[in-house]
Amino acid sequence: MNFDEAAKRAVELKTTGQCNCCQAVAVALAEETGLSEDTMKKIASGFCVGMGTMKATCGALIGAVMVAGMKLDGNGTVKYSKTMSEEFEAMSGALTCKDLKGIDTGVVICPCDQCVRNAVMSYAKVMGEQ
Repeated sequence: MNFDEAAKRAVELKTTGQCNCCQAVAVALAEETGLSEDTMKKIASGFCVGMGTMKATCGALIGAVMVAGMKLDGNGTVKYSKTMSEEFEAMSGALTCKDLKGIDTGVVICPCDQCVRNAVMSYAKVMGEQ
């Protein structure tokens, strides 16, 4: 899989309103799972906007971790999730939606399209050779 192309597609899916952040990542990486894009879109539908509260983990990162779990058949996913979260945080500046969007500070750390890109690229770095 070409992860640069997957990241570009994920950004396009998000910015055009076809998908929320979690769906965009899950759909762009669907080839990694063996599931259809439509199925991935449905599975990821409720995990955007920090689980709907902006207080939880960025939905884009959740999408990447979901794909990792599918690729690994759930075996050892926690280890990969931890590393992927660290990569994403290093790229994006935070993990929670409210922090990324500057809800408390008024300063956006990382816009949604960049979060989506960073989630795909975090996945690529951690899972690319699996």
